[in-house]
Amino acid sequence: MAVVSPSETANKSRSDLIAYATLSLMSIFCAVPFFWVLLASFDGNAQLFLHWPQQWTFANYVRVFTKEDGAKWLFNSLFVVGSATLLVMVLAGLGGYALSRTRAWWKLPFLYAILLIRVLPPTALVVPLYKFLLTLNNAEAAMLRPIFGSYARGIMRWTGFIDGYLGLILVLATMQLPLALWIMKTFFDGLPRDYEEAALMDGATLIQRIRRVLIPLALPGLAAAGLFAFMSAWGDFLLPLIFLSSPELQTLPLGLFRAFLRINEIDYGLLTALAFIYLLPAVVAFGFARRFLVQTFSGGVKG
Repeated sequence: MAVVSPSETANKSRSDLIAYATLSLMSIFCAVPFFWVLLASFDGNAQLFLHWPQQWTFANYVRVFTKEDGAKWLFNSLFVVGSATLLVMVLAGLGGYALSRTRAWWKLPFLYAILLIRVLPPTALVVPLYKFLLTLNNAEAAMLRPIFGSYARGIMRWTGFIDGYLGLILVLATMQLPLALWIMKTFFDGLPRDYEEAALMDGATLIQRIRRVLIPLALPGLAAAGLFAFMSAWGDFLLPLIFLSSPELQTLPLGLFRAFLRINEIDYGLLTALAFIYLLPAVVAFGFARRFLVQTFSGGVKG
């Protein structure tokens, strides 16, 4: 056993102290904005600078839902991002399993090709994507208007490709799908085929194997892929700004942005309350999926 001299022990303690001090300073630097958002959202006289509230109140949160369209913004955000996440999980689960089990020569080139979608900046894709979706939107409108007349616009708020839920859901899902496919393909690579072969020998049909074997085994990977898709789509600002224009379809980041741009004095209490509400779903999603995230990236299912 090596003998550690007192000077080496002192040097190690000094290095640890410097490392912890540096990490503490970085943590404080990162935490201060969140701390300011939390304090200011409950402050009846919120200001630009950090200070302890003299009057604690829920008035800022009440105003978000009574004087502003906070409930509508929150619903739109949860519906669009939740639908896109669900779509990503389904497609990534099926696609990841197929890519993991196939031995086709094109598998690796295909995986690198779809990863390009993730690598390219969304700003560079906005114009061609908008043009493509606008063409689809015009074709859909041409079909719906003769049938439904004045009700066509109401239908297209849900099914429209431009200024409609469907178009934004598809775009967000498309942007998140490549990474989710990689996660699920890698996760299925780590799953032993013994479970499926045992179910096959027991006479299980394809549907039974998927429902009773594959889905339970793939839950950690699906949760990790869904968490990444949800958090990335939840924080997206550019795509909702480009593809949504109707006030009734606005999402939380757009509501926050428009509240900040008002020509009157900036209402920091309202802004921070909106920001805190905007933070909560991402934190809750991370709390639910954290265990699956750790399990996925620490080796998945052992067999």
